[in-house]
Amino acid sequence: MSRIDELIQELCPNGVEQKTIQDVCKNIVSGGTPLTSRTEYYNGNIPWLRTQEVDWTDIHDTGIKITEAGLKNSSAKLIPENCVIVAMYGATAAKVAVNKIPLCTNQACCNLEIDDTVASYKYVYYWLCNNYNHLRSLGEGSQSNINGQKIKSYSIPVPPLEVQEEIVKTLDLFTELEAELEAELEAELEARKTQYTHYRDNLLRFEGKEVEWKTLGELGEFTRGKRFVKTDILSQGVPCIHYGEMYTHYKICAKEAKSFLDPKLAAKLRVAKKGDVVIVAAGETIEDIGQGVAWHGDDDVVIHDACFSFSHKMHPNYVSHFTQTDIFHSQIKRYISSGKISSINAAGLSKAKIPVPPMEEQVRIASILDKFHVLINDISVGIPAEIEGRRKQYEYYRNRLLTFKELAYG
Repeated sequence: MSRIDELIQELCPNGVEQKTIQDVCKNIVSGGTPLTSRTEYYNGNIPWLRTQEVDWTDIHDTGIKITEAGLKNSSAKLIPENCVIVAMYGATAAKVAVNKIPLCTNQACCNLEIDDTVASYKYVYYWLCNNYNHLRSLGEGSQSNINGQKIKSYSIPVPPLEVQEEIVKTLDLFTELEAELEAELEAELEARKTQYTHYRDNLLRFEGKEVEWKTLGELGEFTRGKRFVKTDILSQGVPCIHYGEMYTHYKICAKEAKSFLDPKLAAKLRVAKKGDVVIVAAGETIEDIGQGVAWHGDDDVVIHDACFSFSHKMHPNYVSHFTQTDIFHSQIKRYISSGKISSINAAGLSKAKIPVPPMEEQVRIASILDKFHVLINDISVGIPAEIEGRRKQYEYYRNRLLTFKELAYG
């Protein structure tokens, strides 16, 4: 029997009392944002935390500082160190952090000053981490926003402080070990990525080898997609690729789409066919432009107007790997127009040159790079799978430690 089990059997043999978050706090406040138009409110020495900085960690500093005037003329409030901060809005909703310095926050943070005679702030932090998905599910609206009242009334088991402290001690150790192991794996993964990039670019330079280089315009034809928006996307229908998914979802090749459109809308749009390479042609930075994905699906796939389909007679994955290289990007960079959104047209893409070895050599190179790429990127194999496994193992043990028999009344 573990030390924690012994303490629970000794101190709360009939179960653990359930309280609300409000019950374990001395004070609960949100924050505020000084008027951004008033320069005298900013660049001071008071740390001011934004919700995007709340990300499962200790806060030792903030990206923005405000002045005494900014603090006095807004609803921002100084909170003491070791508060549990819960993000309420947007992408970070329900994420938590602990401030290790006194600071103030914007209005999208709910700041919990824990009553240390009732609960350990670290115990509350771990409990909220463990219940992130459930708390986030209580959110409303398109951004799943949660409000302070839902956080205050959220239920938490509160074992005796001695039990809480033992749980925190154990989870602190797990967290430290998990972070060390993950850092080692991340470093190894980064080294593999660097090795892959170097190996790929060397393979595709063909230095010292006789190989013909041709422009993409000589080898095939570019067709630009037609516009559709995210609200058009369905869970079933005609497969489609939105340009944003080229950065977040697709890698070298695909035979299944992540998204779909209504057949009536799809009939008015343009598609990539099996063997085409879909190339993204717009992004927030110049570096975003030009990534290619070989389409291997039996059905045509509708493409967004910020993408081109490249029809050709080369090995699709060979072309796709080439679009990831510095060799390719250094060529197209001069044809990219910069602005709020950077973009390139078919004429610019057509001018880029690619080495054209015999088909059997294209197949050989693509096969080598496919295997290397899967080893690095596929979550089901290799180092990424080990990292994911460590995280799940840690979450499993955290959940075990934070699951109690509820106290029976009456």
